[in-house]
Amino acid sequence: EFRLIESAAPGIISRRSVYEPLQTGLIAIDSMIPIGRGQRELIIGDRQTGKTAVATDTILNQQGQNVICVYVAIGQKASSVAQVVTTLQERGAMEYTIVVAETADSPATLQYLAPYTGAALAEYFMYRDRHTLIIYDGLSKQAQ
Repeated sequence: EFRLIESAAPGIISRRSVYEPLQTGLIAIDSMIPIGRGQRELIIGDRQTGKTAVATDTILNQQGQNVICVYVAIGQKASSVAQVVTTLQERGAMEYTIVVAETADSPATLQYLAPYTGAALAEYFMYRDRHTLIIYDGLSKQAQ
């Protein structure tokens, strides 16, 4: 079986409304700005402000929630990606997590394709009635 990397997203009318929360495990987010399953959320901030830590904690808190997580690292340092993967391995999250990584030394074309690859993987499980969480880490690198 295969999936197209650039497939059209379902229309807004055909989607169900957001009715079920996605628990991040972070009290500040879950209580003040909760995220719903099926919703998109942007974590924005300056460098070294903990965006990756929030994303990683959210993945770790999906354990036992029947959620397939896809972590897409785009243009990050290889050592930073390795650190995230090590954390996920040590905490047992790789059982339900897929990592797509195109580091800073990867060709620009592969960095460009990484988010599409991650989306295709998440859609594979979504179309099999599985809940998915996709994290794009470094999406601004892909835009360049």
